[in-house]
Amino acid sequence: MDQVMHFEYAVEGGDFFNAGAASSNVKKILKKLNVDSHVVKRVAVALYEAEVNIVAHAYRGKIWVDIDGRRIKIILSDEGPGIPDIDLAMKAGYSTASPRVREMGFGAGMGLPNMKKNSDHLHITSAPGKGTQVEIINELYESHAF
Repeated sequence: MDQVMHFEYAVEGGDFFNAGAASSNVKKILKKLNVDSHVVKRVAVALYEAEVNIVAHAYRGKIWVDIDGRRIKIILSDEGPGIPDIDLAMKAGYSTASPRVREMGFGAGMGLPNMKKNSDHLHITSAPGKGTQVEIINELYESHAF
């Protein structure tokens, strides 16, 4: 049985100074574990996009990352406005970002499409007025015993 490494991060809405801290930390961990660089890049991109979505759209959120010898599983849960139409939000270029967020260079409407492109499994559930939960799974190409 593989050992599971578990990490947890708190994310504050509007904190663009620290946006990307969790994804950067996970990327460093995966590199130290000698995970295939292609997998590291995909995980880092998907997690970064999800993390920035919490910062840009929610009041606060949490990220849980589990790494074992077979896969990397990431769960993000936020307290925010939710996503009224997930299918529409998955379309490249669609964005509900505020003008302030767009002025900072975010909110181009590529977050969810990039998350889908860079994950082996992406599942999003959302309740308007309550928040959003995202599950990202990336399989490891080779067995990594930790």
